[in-house]
Amino acid sequence: MEANRNNYSVSKSRTNTNTFVANVFSLMFAALIISGISAVWFATESMRSYIINYEGGLTTLGWISMIAPIGLVLLIGFGFQKYSAKFLLGVFLIYSTLTGISLSTIFSVYTTASIASTFFISALTFGVMALTGYTTKTDLTKLGSLLYMGLIGIIIASIVNFFIGSSFMHYIISIIGVLVFTGLTAYDVQKIKNIGNQIQEGSESAQKLMIMGALTLYLDFINLFLMMLRLFGSRD
Repeated sequence: MEANRNNYSVSKSRTNTNTFVANVFSLMFAALIISGISAVWFATESMRSYIINYEGGLTTLGWISMIAPIGLVLLIGFGFQKYSAKFLLGVFLIYSTLTGISLSTIFSVYTTASIASTFFISALTFGVMALTGYTTKTDLTKLGSLLYMGLIGIIIASIVNFFIGSSFMHYIISIIGVLVFTGLTAYDVQKIKNIGNQIQEGSESAQKLMIMGALTLYLDFINLFLMMLRLFGSRD
């Protein structure tokens, strides 16, 4: 009787974990779809002028779409305890829309064919690493610490290169970026799985953690895609 009870408990915990992870991925995919639609729409001739002016610079909306997402990510992170899950979800959806609008500018730099092929490669890489993170028995905690150190290094190097404008440094940053975000995908999926093992399904806290998990994976995928695009994208 006790053995049956333990088996039921383990089975229920596994089901809750799978449900939580599935919800995280569903929300991430929904955000990516919103971003994709926004990007393609604002890349059309009729909408491009709202983002890029006739001189080739950014319009007010263009600058908002570039800068505002940073503030929204910080709002979600720092407001995790303060705000409700519905509010955080709304912020996340607004964030994904603005990010999509900002991504529309890549259509002015790279060919549509190279964007599509790079997206496919990024999705395949992301999927493989996500599956690895979910199924591996190896603890990736130490790897995660190294990857976050690498991420900080990428941010600093990118800021420096913004002023230097070195094409070689740009190339090196992109290579390291691909490696970092590939590894972070596996690490973050494992972390999300571990969270799913511990939370109470359907609670307010679980919904907030689901949003945070979706945001984390969304950022992993978008950054992986952009780093790969810098390496493999064909310019117009």
